[in-house]
Amino acid sequence: MTITHDAPLPSAPTPPAPAGNLNFILVCVFIDMLGIGLVVPVLPILVGEFVHGRAGQAWWYGALSSTFGLMQFIFMPMLGALSDRIGRRPVLLYSMSGMCLNFLATAWAPNLACLFIGRVVGGMSSASMSVASAYASDISTPDNRAKSFGKVGAAFGLGFICGPMLGGLLGSVNLHLPFYVAAALSAGNFIYGYLVVPESLPQARRQSFKLAKVNPLAAIVKLARRTDIRGLIIVYSLVTFAQMMLHSTWVLYTHFRFGWSPRENGIALFCVGLAAAVVQAGLLGVLIRRLGEVRLMLLGLGSGCITYMLYGLATEGWMMYVFILCNLLAFAAGPALQGIISKATPAQEQGELMGSLQSISSLGIIVMPLLGNTIVAKVSDLPARDWRIGTTFFACAAMQALAILVARRYFHLTRLRQQAQMQA
Repeated sequence: MTITHDAPLPSAPTPPAPAGNLNFILVCVFIDMLGIGLVVPVLPILVGEFVHGRAGQAWWYGALSSTFGLMQFIFMPMLGALSDRIGRRPVLLYSMSGMCLNFLATAWAPNLACLFIGRVVGGMSSASMSVASAYASDISTPDNRAKSFGKVGAAFGLGFICGPMLGGLLGSVNLHLPFYVAAALSAGNFIYGYLVVPESLPQARRQSFKLAKVNPLAAIVKLARRTDIRGLIIVYSLVTFAQMMLHSTWVLYTHFRFGWSPRENGIALFCVGLAAAVVQAGLLGVLIRRLGEVRLMLLGLGSGCITYMLYGLATEGWMMYVFILCNLLAFAAGPALQGIISKATPAQEQGELMGSLQSISSLGIIVMPLLGNTIVAKVSDLPARDWRIGTTFFACAAMQALAILVARRYFHLTRLRQQAQMQA
């Protein structure tokens, strides 16, 4: 017996979109990165107002940067776990208010101790990126979640591209002005969030707060036990540490060697951010298709190694711009390396893997500013033409070269294992 229907069966109702405001999150991330970028070309110069001599300026700036990184390393996982317990909105509001206080404390600082207070407060409240990503996940459906994450990443990149340029221009007027502007942006974002933005995490989906979730070293220890990709993890660590040393010493190096002001450094850092965005957003897919991930990564690491050496040997400031624009392949090495590591990891462990890689980056933010600026302090009184002033960049080149050797050995051993398996 055949049963027919005069009308189609009703389809299942589409679940309503979760409550929330993605535009707020995009603005939040953009302003947070804009504020951080604003101070990058200015803070190292500001430190010089509170200390005597170039060596003291370099060392104390390194200590300030490491203090911020240490606080961020400790408190970021704690704030992320706390947002699972009490909701995203209060943690985001706390983060924005803390960053506002950080910028104000720096702008008003009468001495070095107050600068450290600002850095401690900033590091303790710097959780907007991780919690913002969780907010975006809460309010997105499975079909558009990747698109939401892409928008968050774009806001992150745009803020860091525009921030140093704006900070450099404002800092050339007054060294304290970028911090007041950053504080005003954070305060405005806090008011908007407090008055307008709803909570994204419903009560039924909240989890209990467990201390096991907030151990910042647990992820690194677990990653170190991955013997199958240990070589790649070493490569990632070396590349990341070299980048962190570059970022933390660039402004003082160019200031001491070429007499650059915040304005010149802001323009140079804008060029770096723009070049990275062009490669990673526009050219990366083409480069991977043409070269493959492994070859692209090795070529990018090689380009970066040579460029680090050239940075350290440069005798004129204009050369730095040329080297930035000739180093495009290096901006593709990081994403290619992450892609290779990701492919070697099961699908159900991808989130944990990316969190662990972020932990390595956080560790680099603690260690490398102190190490790099200690080196800068040692060579800061040498004549501007002395090649030893570029020692930090030579150290970066050495780490990059070691990363290339480790990567080539890893891929060679992997091919041998694969051949042995095929012959067995």
